[in-house]
Amino acid sequence: MRLALTLALPLMALALPAAAQDHSAHAHHQDEAAQEAEKPDHSSHEHPVEEAVEDHSGHAMPDHSAHAQHEEKPQEDHSGHAMPDHSAHGQHEEKPQEDHSGHAMMADHSMHQVGDVPQGPPPPEAFEGPQHAADAIFGAEAMAEARANNHATHGDMLTGTLMAERLEARFKDGEEGFLWDLQGWYGGDIDKFVLKSEGEGEFGGEIEDAEIQALWGHAIGPFFDLQAGARIDLEPDTRSHLVLGIQGLAPYMWHVDGALFLSDRGDLTSRIEGEYDQKITQALILQPRVELELSAQDIPERAIGAGLTKIEPGLRLRYEIAREFAPYVGVEYEAKLGETADIARAAGEDPDALVALVGIRAWF
Repeated sequence: MRLALTLALPLMALALPAAAQDHSAHAHHQDEAAQEAEKPDHSSHEHPVEEAVEDHSGHAMPDHSAHAQHEEKPQEDHSGHAMPDHSAHGQHEEKPQEDHSGHAMMADHSMHQVGDVPQGPPPPEAFEGPQHAADAIFGAEAMAEARANNHATHGDMLTGTLMAERLEARFKDGEEGFLWDLQGWYGGDIDKFVLKSEGEGEFGGEIEDAEIQALWGHAIGPFFDLQAGARIDLEPDTRSHLVLGIQGLAPYMWHVDGALFLSDRGDLTSRIEGEYDQKITQALILQPRVELELSAQDIPERAIGAGLTKIEPGLRLRYEIAREFAPYVGVEYEAKLGETADIARAAGEDPDALVALVGIRAWF
């Protein structure tokens, strides 16, 4: 009996600490459960609720975010640690709308601020006041000067330019000649004075053709001007004409100049020119150009027959050293047509020729 007690006492001594540890752990869990039950629920309040934050040991701190909002997750910084989320402040406050990417959007109240667009003319009340109400405050003289300045700086400015479309030397069949095609204008956007001059001849020889036109130009649309005036031929003989034409920018960016000429001898002729600037680079430009001439009747003293009298298609390649100055080289085909070609052959002349040319295009 004494021997049994001697062996049991050490065994009981070993068992008592383990039982005490289990009892203390059980009591600790009960205390934590009681503390959790006693903690106030912050889900119904609008105070900030701190989200779970991981300490540096990797263990998560208590997370109360579920009491505030079930769907919100703590944000993470680049190190992977959770960051405080204050998005649960005040569940009853209105939250901004979100687009499909998750970004918050500002509320759009513009639809509540725009009414129906008024239809029809202004109401009669809009015309009951004086025509220039500011005259009563600043004086009629001061306001008249201000309105004049406003008109002058909004489309009523007077400007001008002088352009040499073609100043070129021409080489064909062993002959060397020259040609000029000048145009200048001065005025406003609606009305302007236009001056044109064309002519050609041979180096060391006589001028074969020379003319000057003085025209009034009036805008008939955003891209075209109606032109009317007079033309005087200086060579091969002196002759005057009435001129009616149009000039402007046609579809596909073609620059067009067409006119009818009625001479003081009753001859009716026409000329149409068209050219297009094809940019190869900002400074290198290829320009196709074509010119047609027609006559309503025979003009024997000028060796012209009725119908289509001449066509001149060509290509010019220019390089703009500056926008205002561009040398060019090119080639052009000259051909007299119809009865005019027959008259040239009868006189022993070649009705067509290929012309090499070099020139300058400039404006001031």
